[in-house]
Amino acid sequence: MVVALGLALPSIAVGIRRLHDTGRSGWWFLISLIPLIGGIVFLVFCANDTKPETNQWGPPAK
Repeated sequence: MVVALGLALPSIAVGIRRLHDTGRSGWWFLISLIPLIGGIVFLVFCANDTKPETNQWGPPAK
């Protein structure tokens, strides 16, 4: 339980950073709270390629 709590915040931060890399707002992370469908949609968002241009959150990670 301690490990799960310790990994929760970094996991959320990585998910939001990945959404920013694909040109989406971090608020899209909340879609993962919808049972089954939300997780699938979030997975598809994270699987998209990084946008090569600079967005409002900064330069691309690649």
